[in-house]
Amino acid sequence: MNPSNKTLSVIIPSYNEEAMIQTTFQTVKKILSESQIPFEIIFVDDGSRDGTYQEVIRLSKDNPEVHGISFSRNFGKESAIFAGLAEAKGACCVIMDCDLQHPPCTIIEMYHLWEQGYEVVEGVKTSRGKESAFHHFCANGFYAIISRLTHIDMANASDFKLLDRQAVDALLAMPERAPFFRALSSWIGFCSIQVPFEVQERTVGTSKWSMWSLTKYAIRNITSFSGAPMQAVTLLGWIMLVFSLVLGIQSLYRYFTGTAQEGFTTVILLLLIIGSILMISLGIIGHYISRIYDEIKRRPKYIISRRCGK
Repeated sequence: MNPSNKTLSVIIPSYNEEAMIQTTFQTVKKILSESQIPFEIIFVDDGSRDGTYQEVIRLSKDNPEVHGISFSRNFGKESAIFAGLAEAKGACCVIMDCDLQHPPCTIIEMYHLWEQGYEVVEGVKTSRGKESAFHHFCANGFYAIISRLTHIDMANASDFKLLDRQAVDALLAMPERAPFFRALSSWIGFCSIQVPFEVQERTVGTSKWSMWSLTKYAIRNITSFSGAPMQAVTLLGWIMLVFSLVLGIQSLYRYFTGTAQEGFTTVILLLLIIGSILMISLGIIGHYISRIYDEIKRRPKYIISRRCGK
């Protein structure tokens, strides 16, 4: 890397964001140009079904700082982030959402902190914006769990981060098929600092995240970054062992004192409890086995079908 290179690569994962491409580009370009920061903008089309990539192509024809790549299908935001990092040529990279809920003006502060020597500048939410109480509860629950399992404070974490080239190279060197960017960008270490920001309201369109997709996202990231659910299976086994010993002593006492009652209520309840725990345990183990299966196949994280602007 050329020591004089001060270029900032702005990576923008985009999925069905046709209406936002122009607005996002003009907003980011205006802010960075006024601050005299050399930059490139990389739009990563994550298999959109609308005209997102066509908008990127139109931008790239008139703006040499715009580059675009398009996936052959939807691979997910994590893959889009890593594809953008792999394409970036700048000395540092910032990842932001296409819907401008990550305020572009904060990038200037992040960049100046990078110039001061910080290698990872993390955007931390001061608020989550407008969302339902149920969604807020689920999000807080997920981050509380993942923070406890990973020993990394992710209470207000986001994908809005600026990374030095050294940190980017460290992330790209990881061979994981299903990486969790928010956790890995903290796990790699380096000299880091947090920058608070307020989540902005989306001006066009709606969120592409459904409750089901968020649930799958949470399960995948918890299991990809921690083996704690597997340890929970062992814990359940010990709990059932203690429960069985207590119930066994009680049953023997009643048998020898002649107070044992006939019937199958206790047996049925035990079968239901043990059966439920066994099925849950098998489900957890099966999920980890499927993750191992996905890893050993070593399929690529994404497939790029088209490029523009380079």
